[in-house]
Amino acid sequence: MTSKELDSDGMVWVPGGTFAMGSLDFYPEEGPVHQATVEGLWVDRAPVSNADFAAFVADTGFVTTAEQPLDPEVFPDLDDHSAGSMVFRPTDGPVDLRDWRAWWTWVPGASWRAPRGPGSDLAGFDEHPVVQVSFDDARAYAAWAGKELPTEADWEHFARGGLQGAVYAWGDDQRLDDQLMANTWQGHFPYENTGASGWAGTSPVGSFPANDYGLFDVTGNVWEWTVDPWSASHESPEAPCCAPMSHVPGEGPRRVLKGGSHLCSPEYCLRFRPAARSPESEDSSTTHIGFRCIRRQPAAESR
Repeated sequence: MTSKELDSDGMVWVPGGTFAMGSLDFYPEEGPVHQATVEGLWVDRAPVSNADFAAFVADTGFVTTAEQPLDPEVFPDLDDHSAGSMVFRPTDGPVDLRDWRAWWTWVPGASWRAPRGPGSDLAGFDEHPVVQVSFDDARAYAAWAGKELPTEADWEHFARGGLQGAVYAWGDDQRLDDQLMANTWQGHFPYENTGASGWAGTSPVGSFPANDYGLFDVTGNVWEWTVDPWSASHESPEAPCCAPMSHVPGEGPRRVLKGGSHLCSPEYCLRFRPAARSPESEDSSTTHIGFRCIRRQPAAESR
């Protein structure tokens, strides 16, 4: 993997180009394969970290979606409208993999500050990707940083690292020279995870090899928000894989997530690939969704 020069804001220049977007080999929502053209971009070298997001909140006083009570008019059937979010919890053993409710739980008090709910915190996790962030949270951070979120085509282009048609961001085999290349589920989902290089959950950004554009964690670790609405440009699946469609009944508009996460397991969710995609409601935040930013100017300057 090559090392790329960073700009003054820690971003990598990715040249534009035309590439074959999508795949016909895995899940129906990834087709059809079509030609996509993107312009050159500056791209965050890794997903936004907890330390990055904490600086944003300290500067702005921003309150994330998960830290705001639910609107009773939007969710009239719920008795508890406390602020909270979705938390992944391993099951005790094998379960019906068609029902994500077996491993996702709504937890009052869960937020980016306490990703697993009350009693959890970010001690020792400064360099892990921030999670429990909704689409609006990610977009607000990007605006503060003088950046923006990528389109789905932008994201897939830079994640491929210039490898046209490759299955993974590093080639066609799940491992490269027997090396684990991304933070994904190791074991039997959703009850046994032996950990990816010691990390059973998120890992510090940059823990796994970069792609050929010098970008870390483009697959695995956390799903990443894009600005594209989920649309019929690809055939929509009846249900997502390891991500709940919405944190509670009453799903709103959805955006495309890319890249897979530490919960992706080949026996269930082989989505740690550049072509993979998943729908998620804009107001959802979970323990496996994060984001990275881009800048479209030909040169970037520090804030």
